[in-house]
Amino acid sequence: MFPAETLDRLIADELLAHRRCATIGRNIVVLEQTDSTNDAILQVPSADSNEGLVLFAEHQTAGRGQRGNRWESAAGKGLWFSILLQPNIKINASGRVTIWAIEAISDIIKREFSLEPAVKLPNDIQLYDRKVAGVLVEMRAQEKAPHLAIVGIGVNVNQSLEDFPSELQSRAISLAMALNRLVDRQKFAVALLQHLDLTYRKRFTSAGL
Repeated sequence: MFPAETLDRLIADELLAHRRCATIGRNIVVLEQTDSTNDAILQVPSADSNEGLVLFAEHQTAGRGQRGNRWESAAGKGLWFSILLQPNIKINASGRVTIWAIEAISDIIKREFSLEPAVKLPNDIQLYDRKVAGVLVEMRAQEKAPHLAIVGIGVNVNQSLEDFPSELQSRAISLAMALNRLVDRQKFAVALLQHLDLTYRKRFTSAGL
């Protein structure tokens, strides 16, 4: 259990201030609550032509994981967000996007916190053999434009053990639990978006080829 702290809120304008020349994060929305960020991002006006749109939710009531599993997302304790992208890939190549995302998340956790995360295929990141983050990529076909990739990302940031359901307590971990201290979610969100953007442009856009 970590000491009581003032609720650490994500502020869209402050996140945007760091993303002026970016692809990922050129438009950022923060919702207090939604069922799933992967569903909610498609409800944003002009979402289908807004590559790089990022939608965060402080709380997900029906977050999805791989194979239909539920993703537990304690309010205000993690980073739960989706990114709308248009990588120039075939509809059945979503695995390339998943690999990019889990590698980028793993890299930034290692760089920011000197931890040693491990990628567990197909879509998880672990610390000490426990899940700390996951990715869910859902593709939407478009006839006259590159297919849409909705990249859902969940990172356990400031949960204590008691924030996880009892059945997950032996299999889940947060960054705070690994570090034995709380993490500034806003600062980490900025670093994560910057690294996702840099690596995405190198791997999936013509400018990076």
